[in-house]
Amino acid sequence: MRKEQLRAIVFVLVAFMLGCNEYVIVGVLPDVAHEYHVSLASLGYVVTIFAFVYALSTPIITSVAGRWPRHKVLLALMVVFLIGNTWTALAKGYWALILSRMLTATVAGAIISLVLVIAAFVAPPAKRAGLVSWIFAGFSIASVIGVPIGTLVSQHLTWHDSFWMITWLTLIVMGLLVWLVPKDTPQVKGHLKDQFALFADRRILVGITFIVAVCAADYTFYTYIRPLLTTVLGFNDTWLNWLLLMMGIFFIIGNKFGGFLADNGGVKRLPGMYVAMTILLALMAPSFAWPWATVAIIALVCVALAGYGASTQLMFLNIAEKEYPQALDLASSLNSIFANIGISLGSLTAAETVRFLDLTKVGYIAALYGALATVLIMLAAKWRNQS
Repeated sequence: MRKEQLRAIVFVLVAFMLGCNEYVIVGVLPDVAHEYHVSLASLGYVVTIFAFVYALSTPIITSVAGRWPRHKVLLALMVVFLIGNTWTALAKGYWALILSRMLTATVAGAIISLVLVIAAFVAPPAKRAGLVSWIFAGFSIASVIGVPIGTLVSQHLTWHDSFWMITWLTLIVMGLLVWLVPKDTPQVKGHLKDQFALFADRRILVGITFIVAVCAADYTFYTYIRPLLTTVLGFNDTWLNWLLLMMGIFFIIGNKFGGFLADNGGVKRLPGMYVAMTILLALMAPSFAWPWATVAIIALVCVALAGYGASTQLMFLNIAEKEYPQALDLASSLNSIFANIGISLGSLTAAETVRFLDLTKVGYIAALYGALATVLIMLAAKWRNQS
């Protein structure tokens, strides 16, 4: 196997590792709640805080880290990630869990941002969209494999063991990065003010707001996916793991479909998909009387939720390469930064929905975010080639 192929595999593995760390918590929330004697609504804020810290720290670290070689920064951030995840595995109380998740969130976004920039440099132009879509698919593969396995381990051992598995995976990934990450990717250094000039571009602004809306729609229902499938729809724990696996598969399908769209029109091909997603989210609550109809709706929503990544990532990178080269690393981080702002908003919305309304109403609230996302992606498609 050629070194370029091994690098691509490792880049996907980094995304898988980060996805496991971020998503496994969703599958084990009921077990954490039982151990710590806190409510599910309170634990929903663990997801919110993680996403908020992720979004806040990523642009700062990514911008400041541009002063040093990317491969050294990447390995240093991996060490911090290892410490944070291991602390989560050891956490004996609610606040230890919160603080450990905050530490991990601080570096997770910068790690994937650096990987995406490095991947863009090492991939031939014709294969760039495909590699980017596979890296995003690494997060979906985490849903397919990591979340069901983490949930199963939590059910039969403890939720702490789920995070110990991620610690061992992190050690393996670090060794592969030391061996394979290129040490000579070109960098254009600039002041922080020059890098943040990126946010004055209306194409960037509408693109990142679209990502916030899509991910808020996602986590408005996904934060409580386990009680939704078991308590509302009545599936037992065995079916739960199969359904989480199914969701992950459809996320992968969405990522690869997104790669196809990125190669064939990019963001201008996205509006129709998000019109369909909004309609499906609005149909979620009425479908609860027929559990398998709800499962089908969730599967199709997963495709749409994962379908934007490659198109928006390439749009951001193309704009930065042509007009803001000093902000290329920051541009590479926009998907992950604003996805986590959306996750934070969505998980907060889910927690408040459960607190004041009912779990069955989350689909309606998610549809509101879906409608906003549809309007925004229409604007992005219209403005994509304008300055």
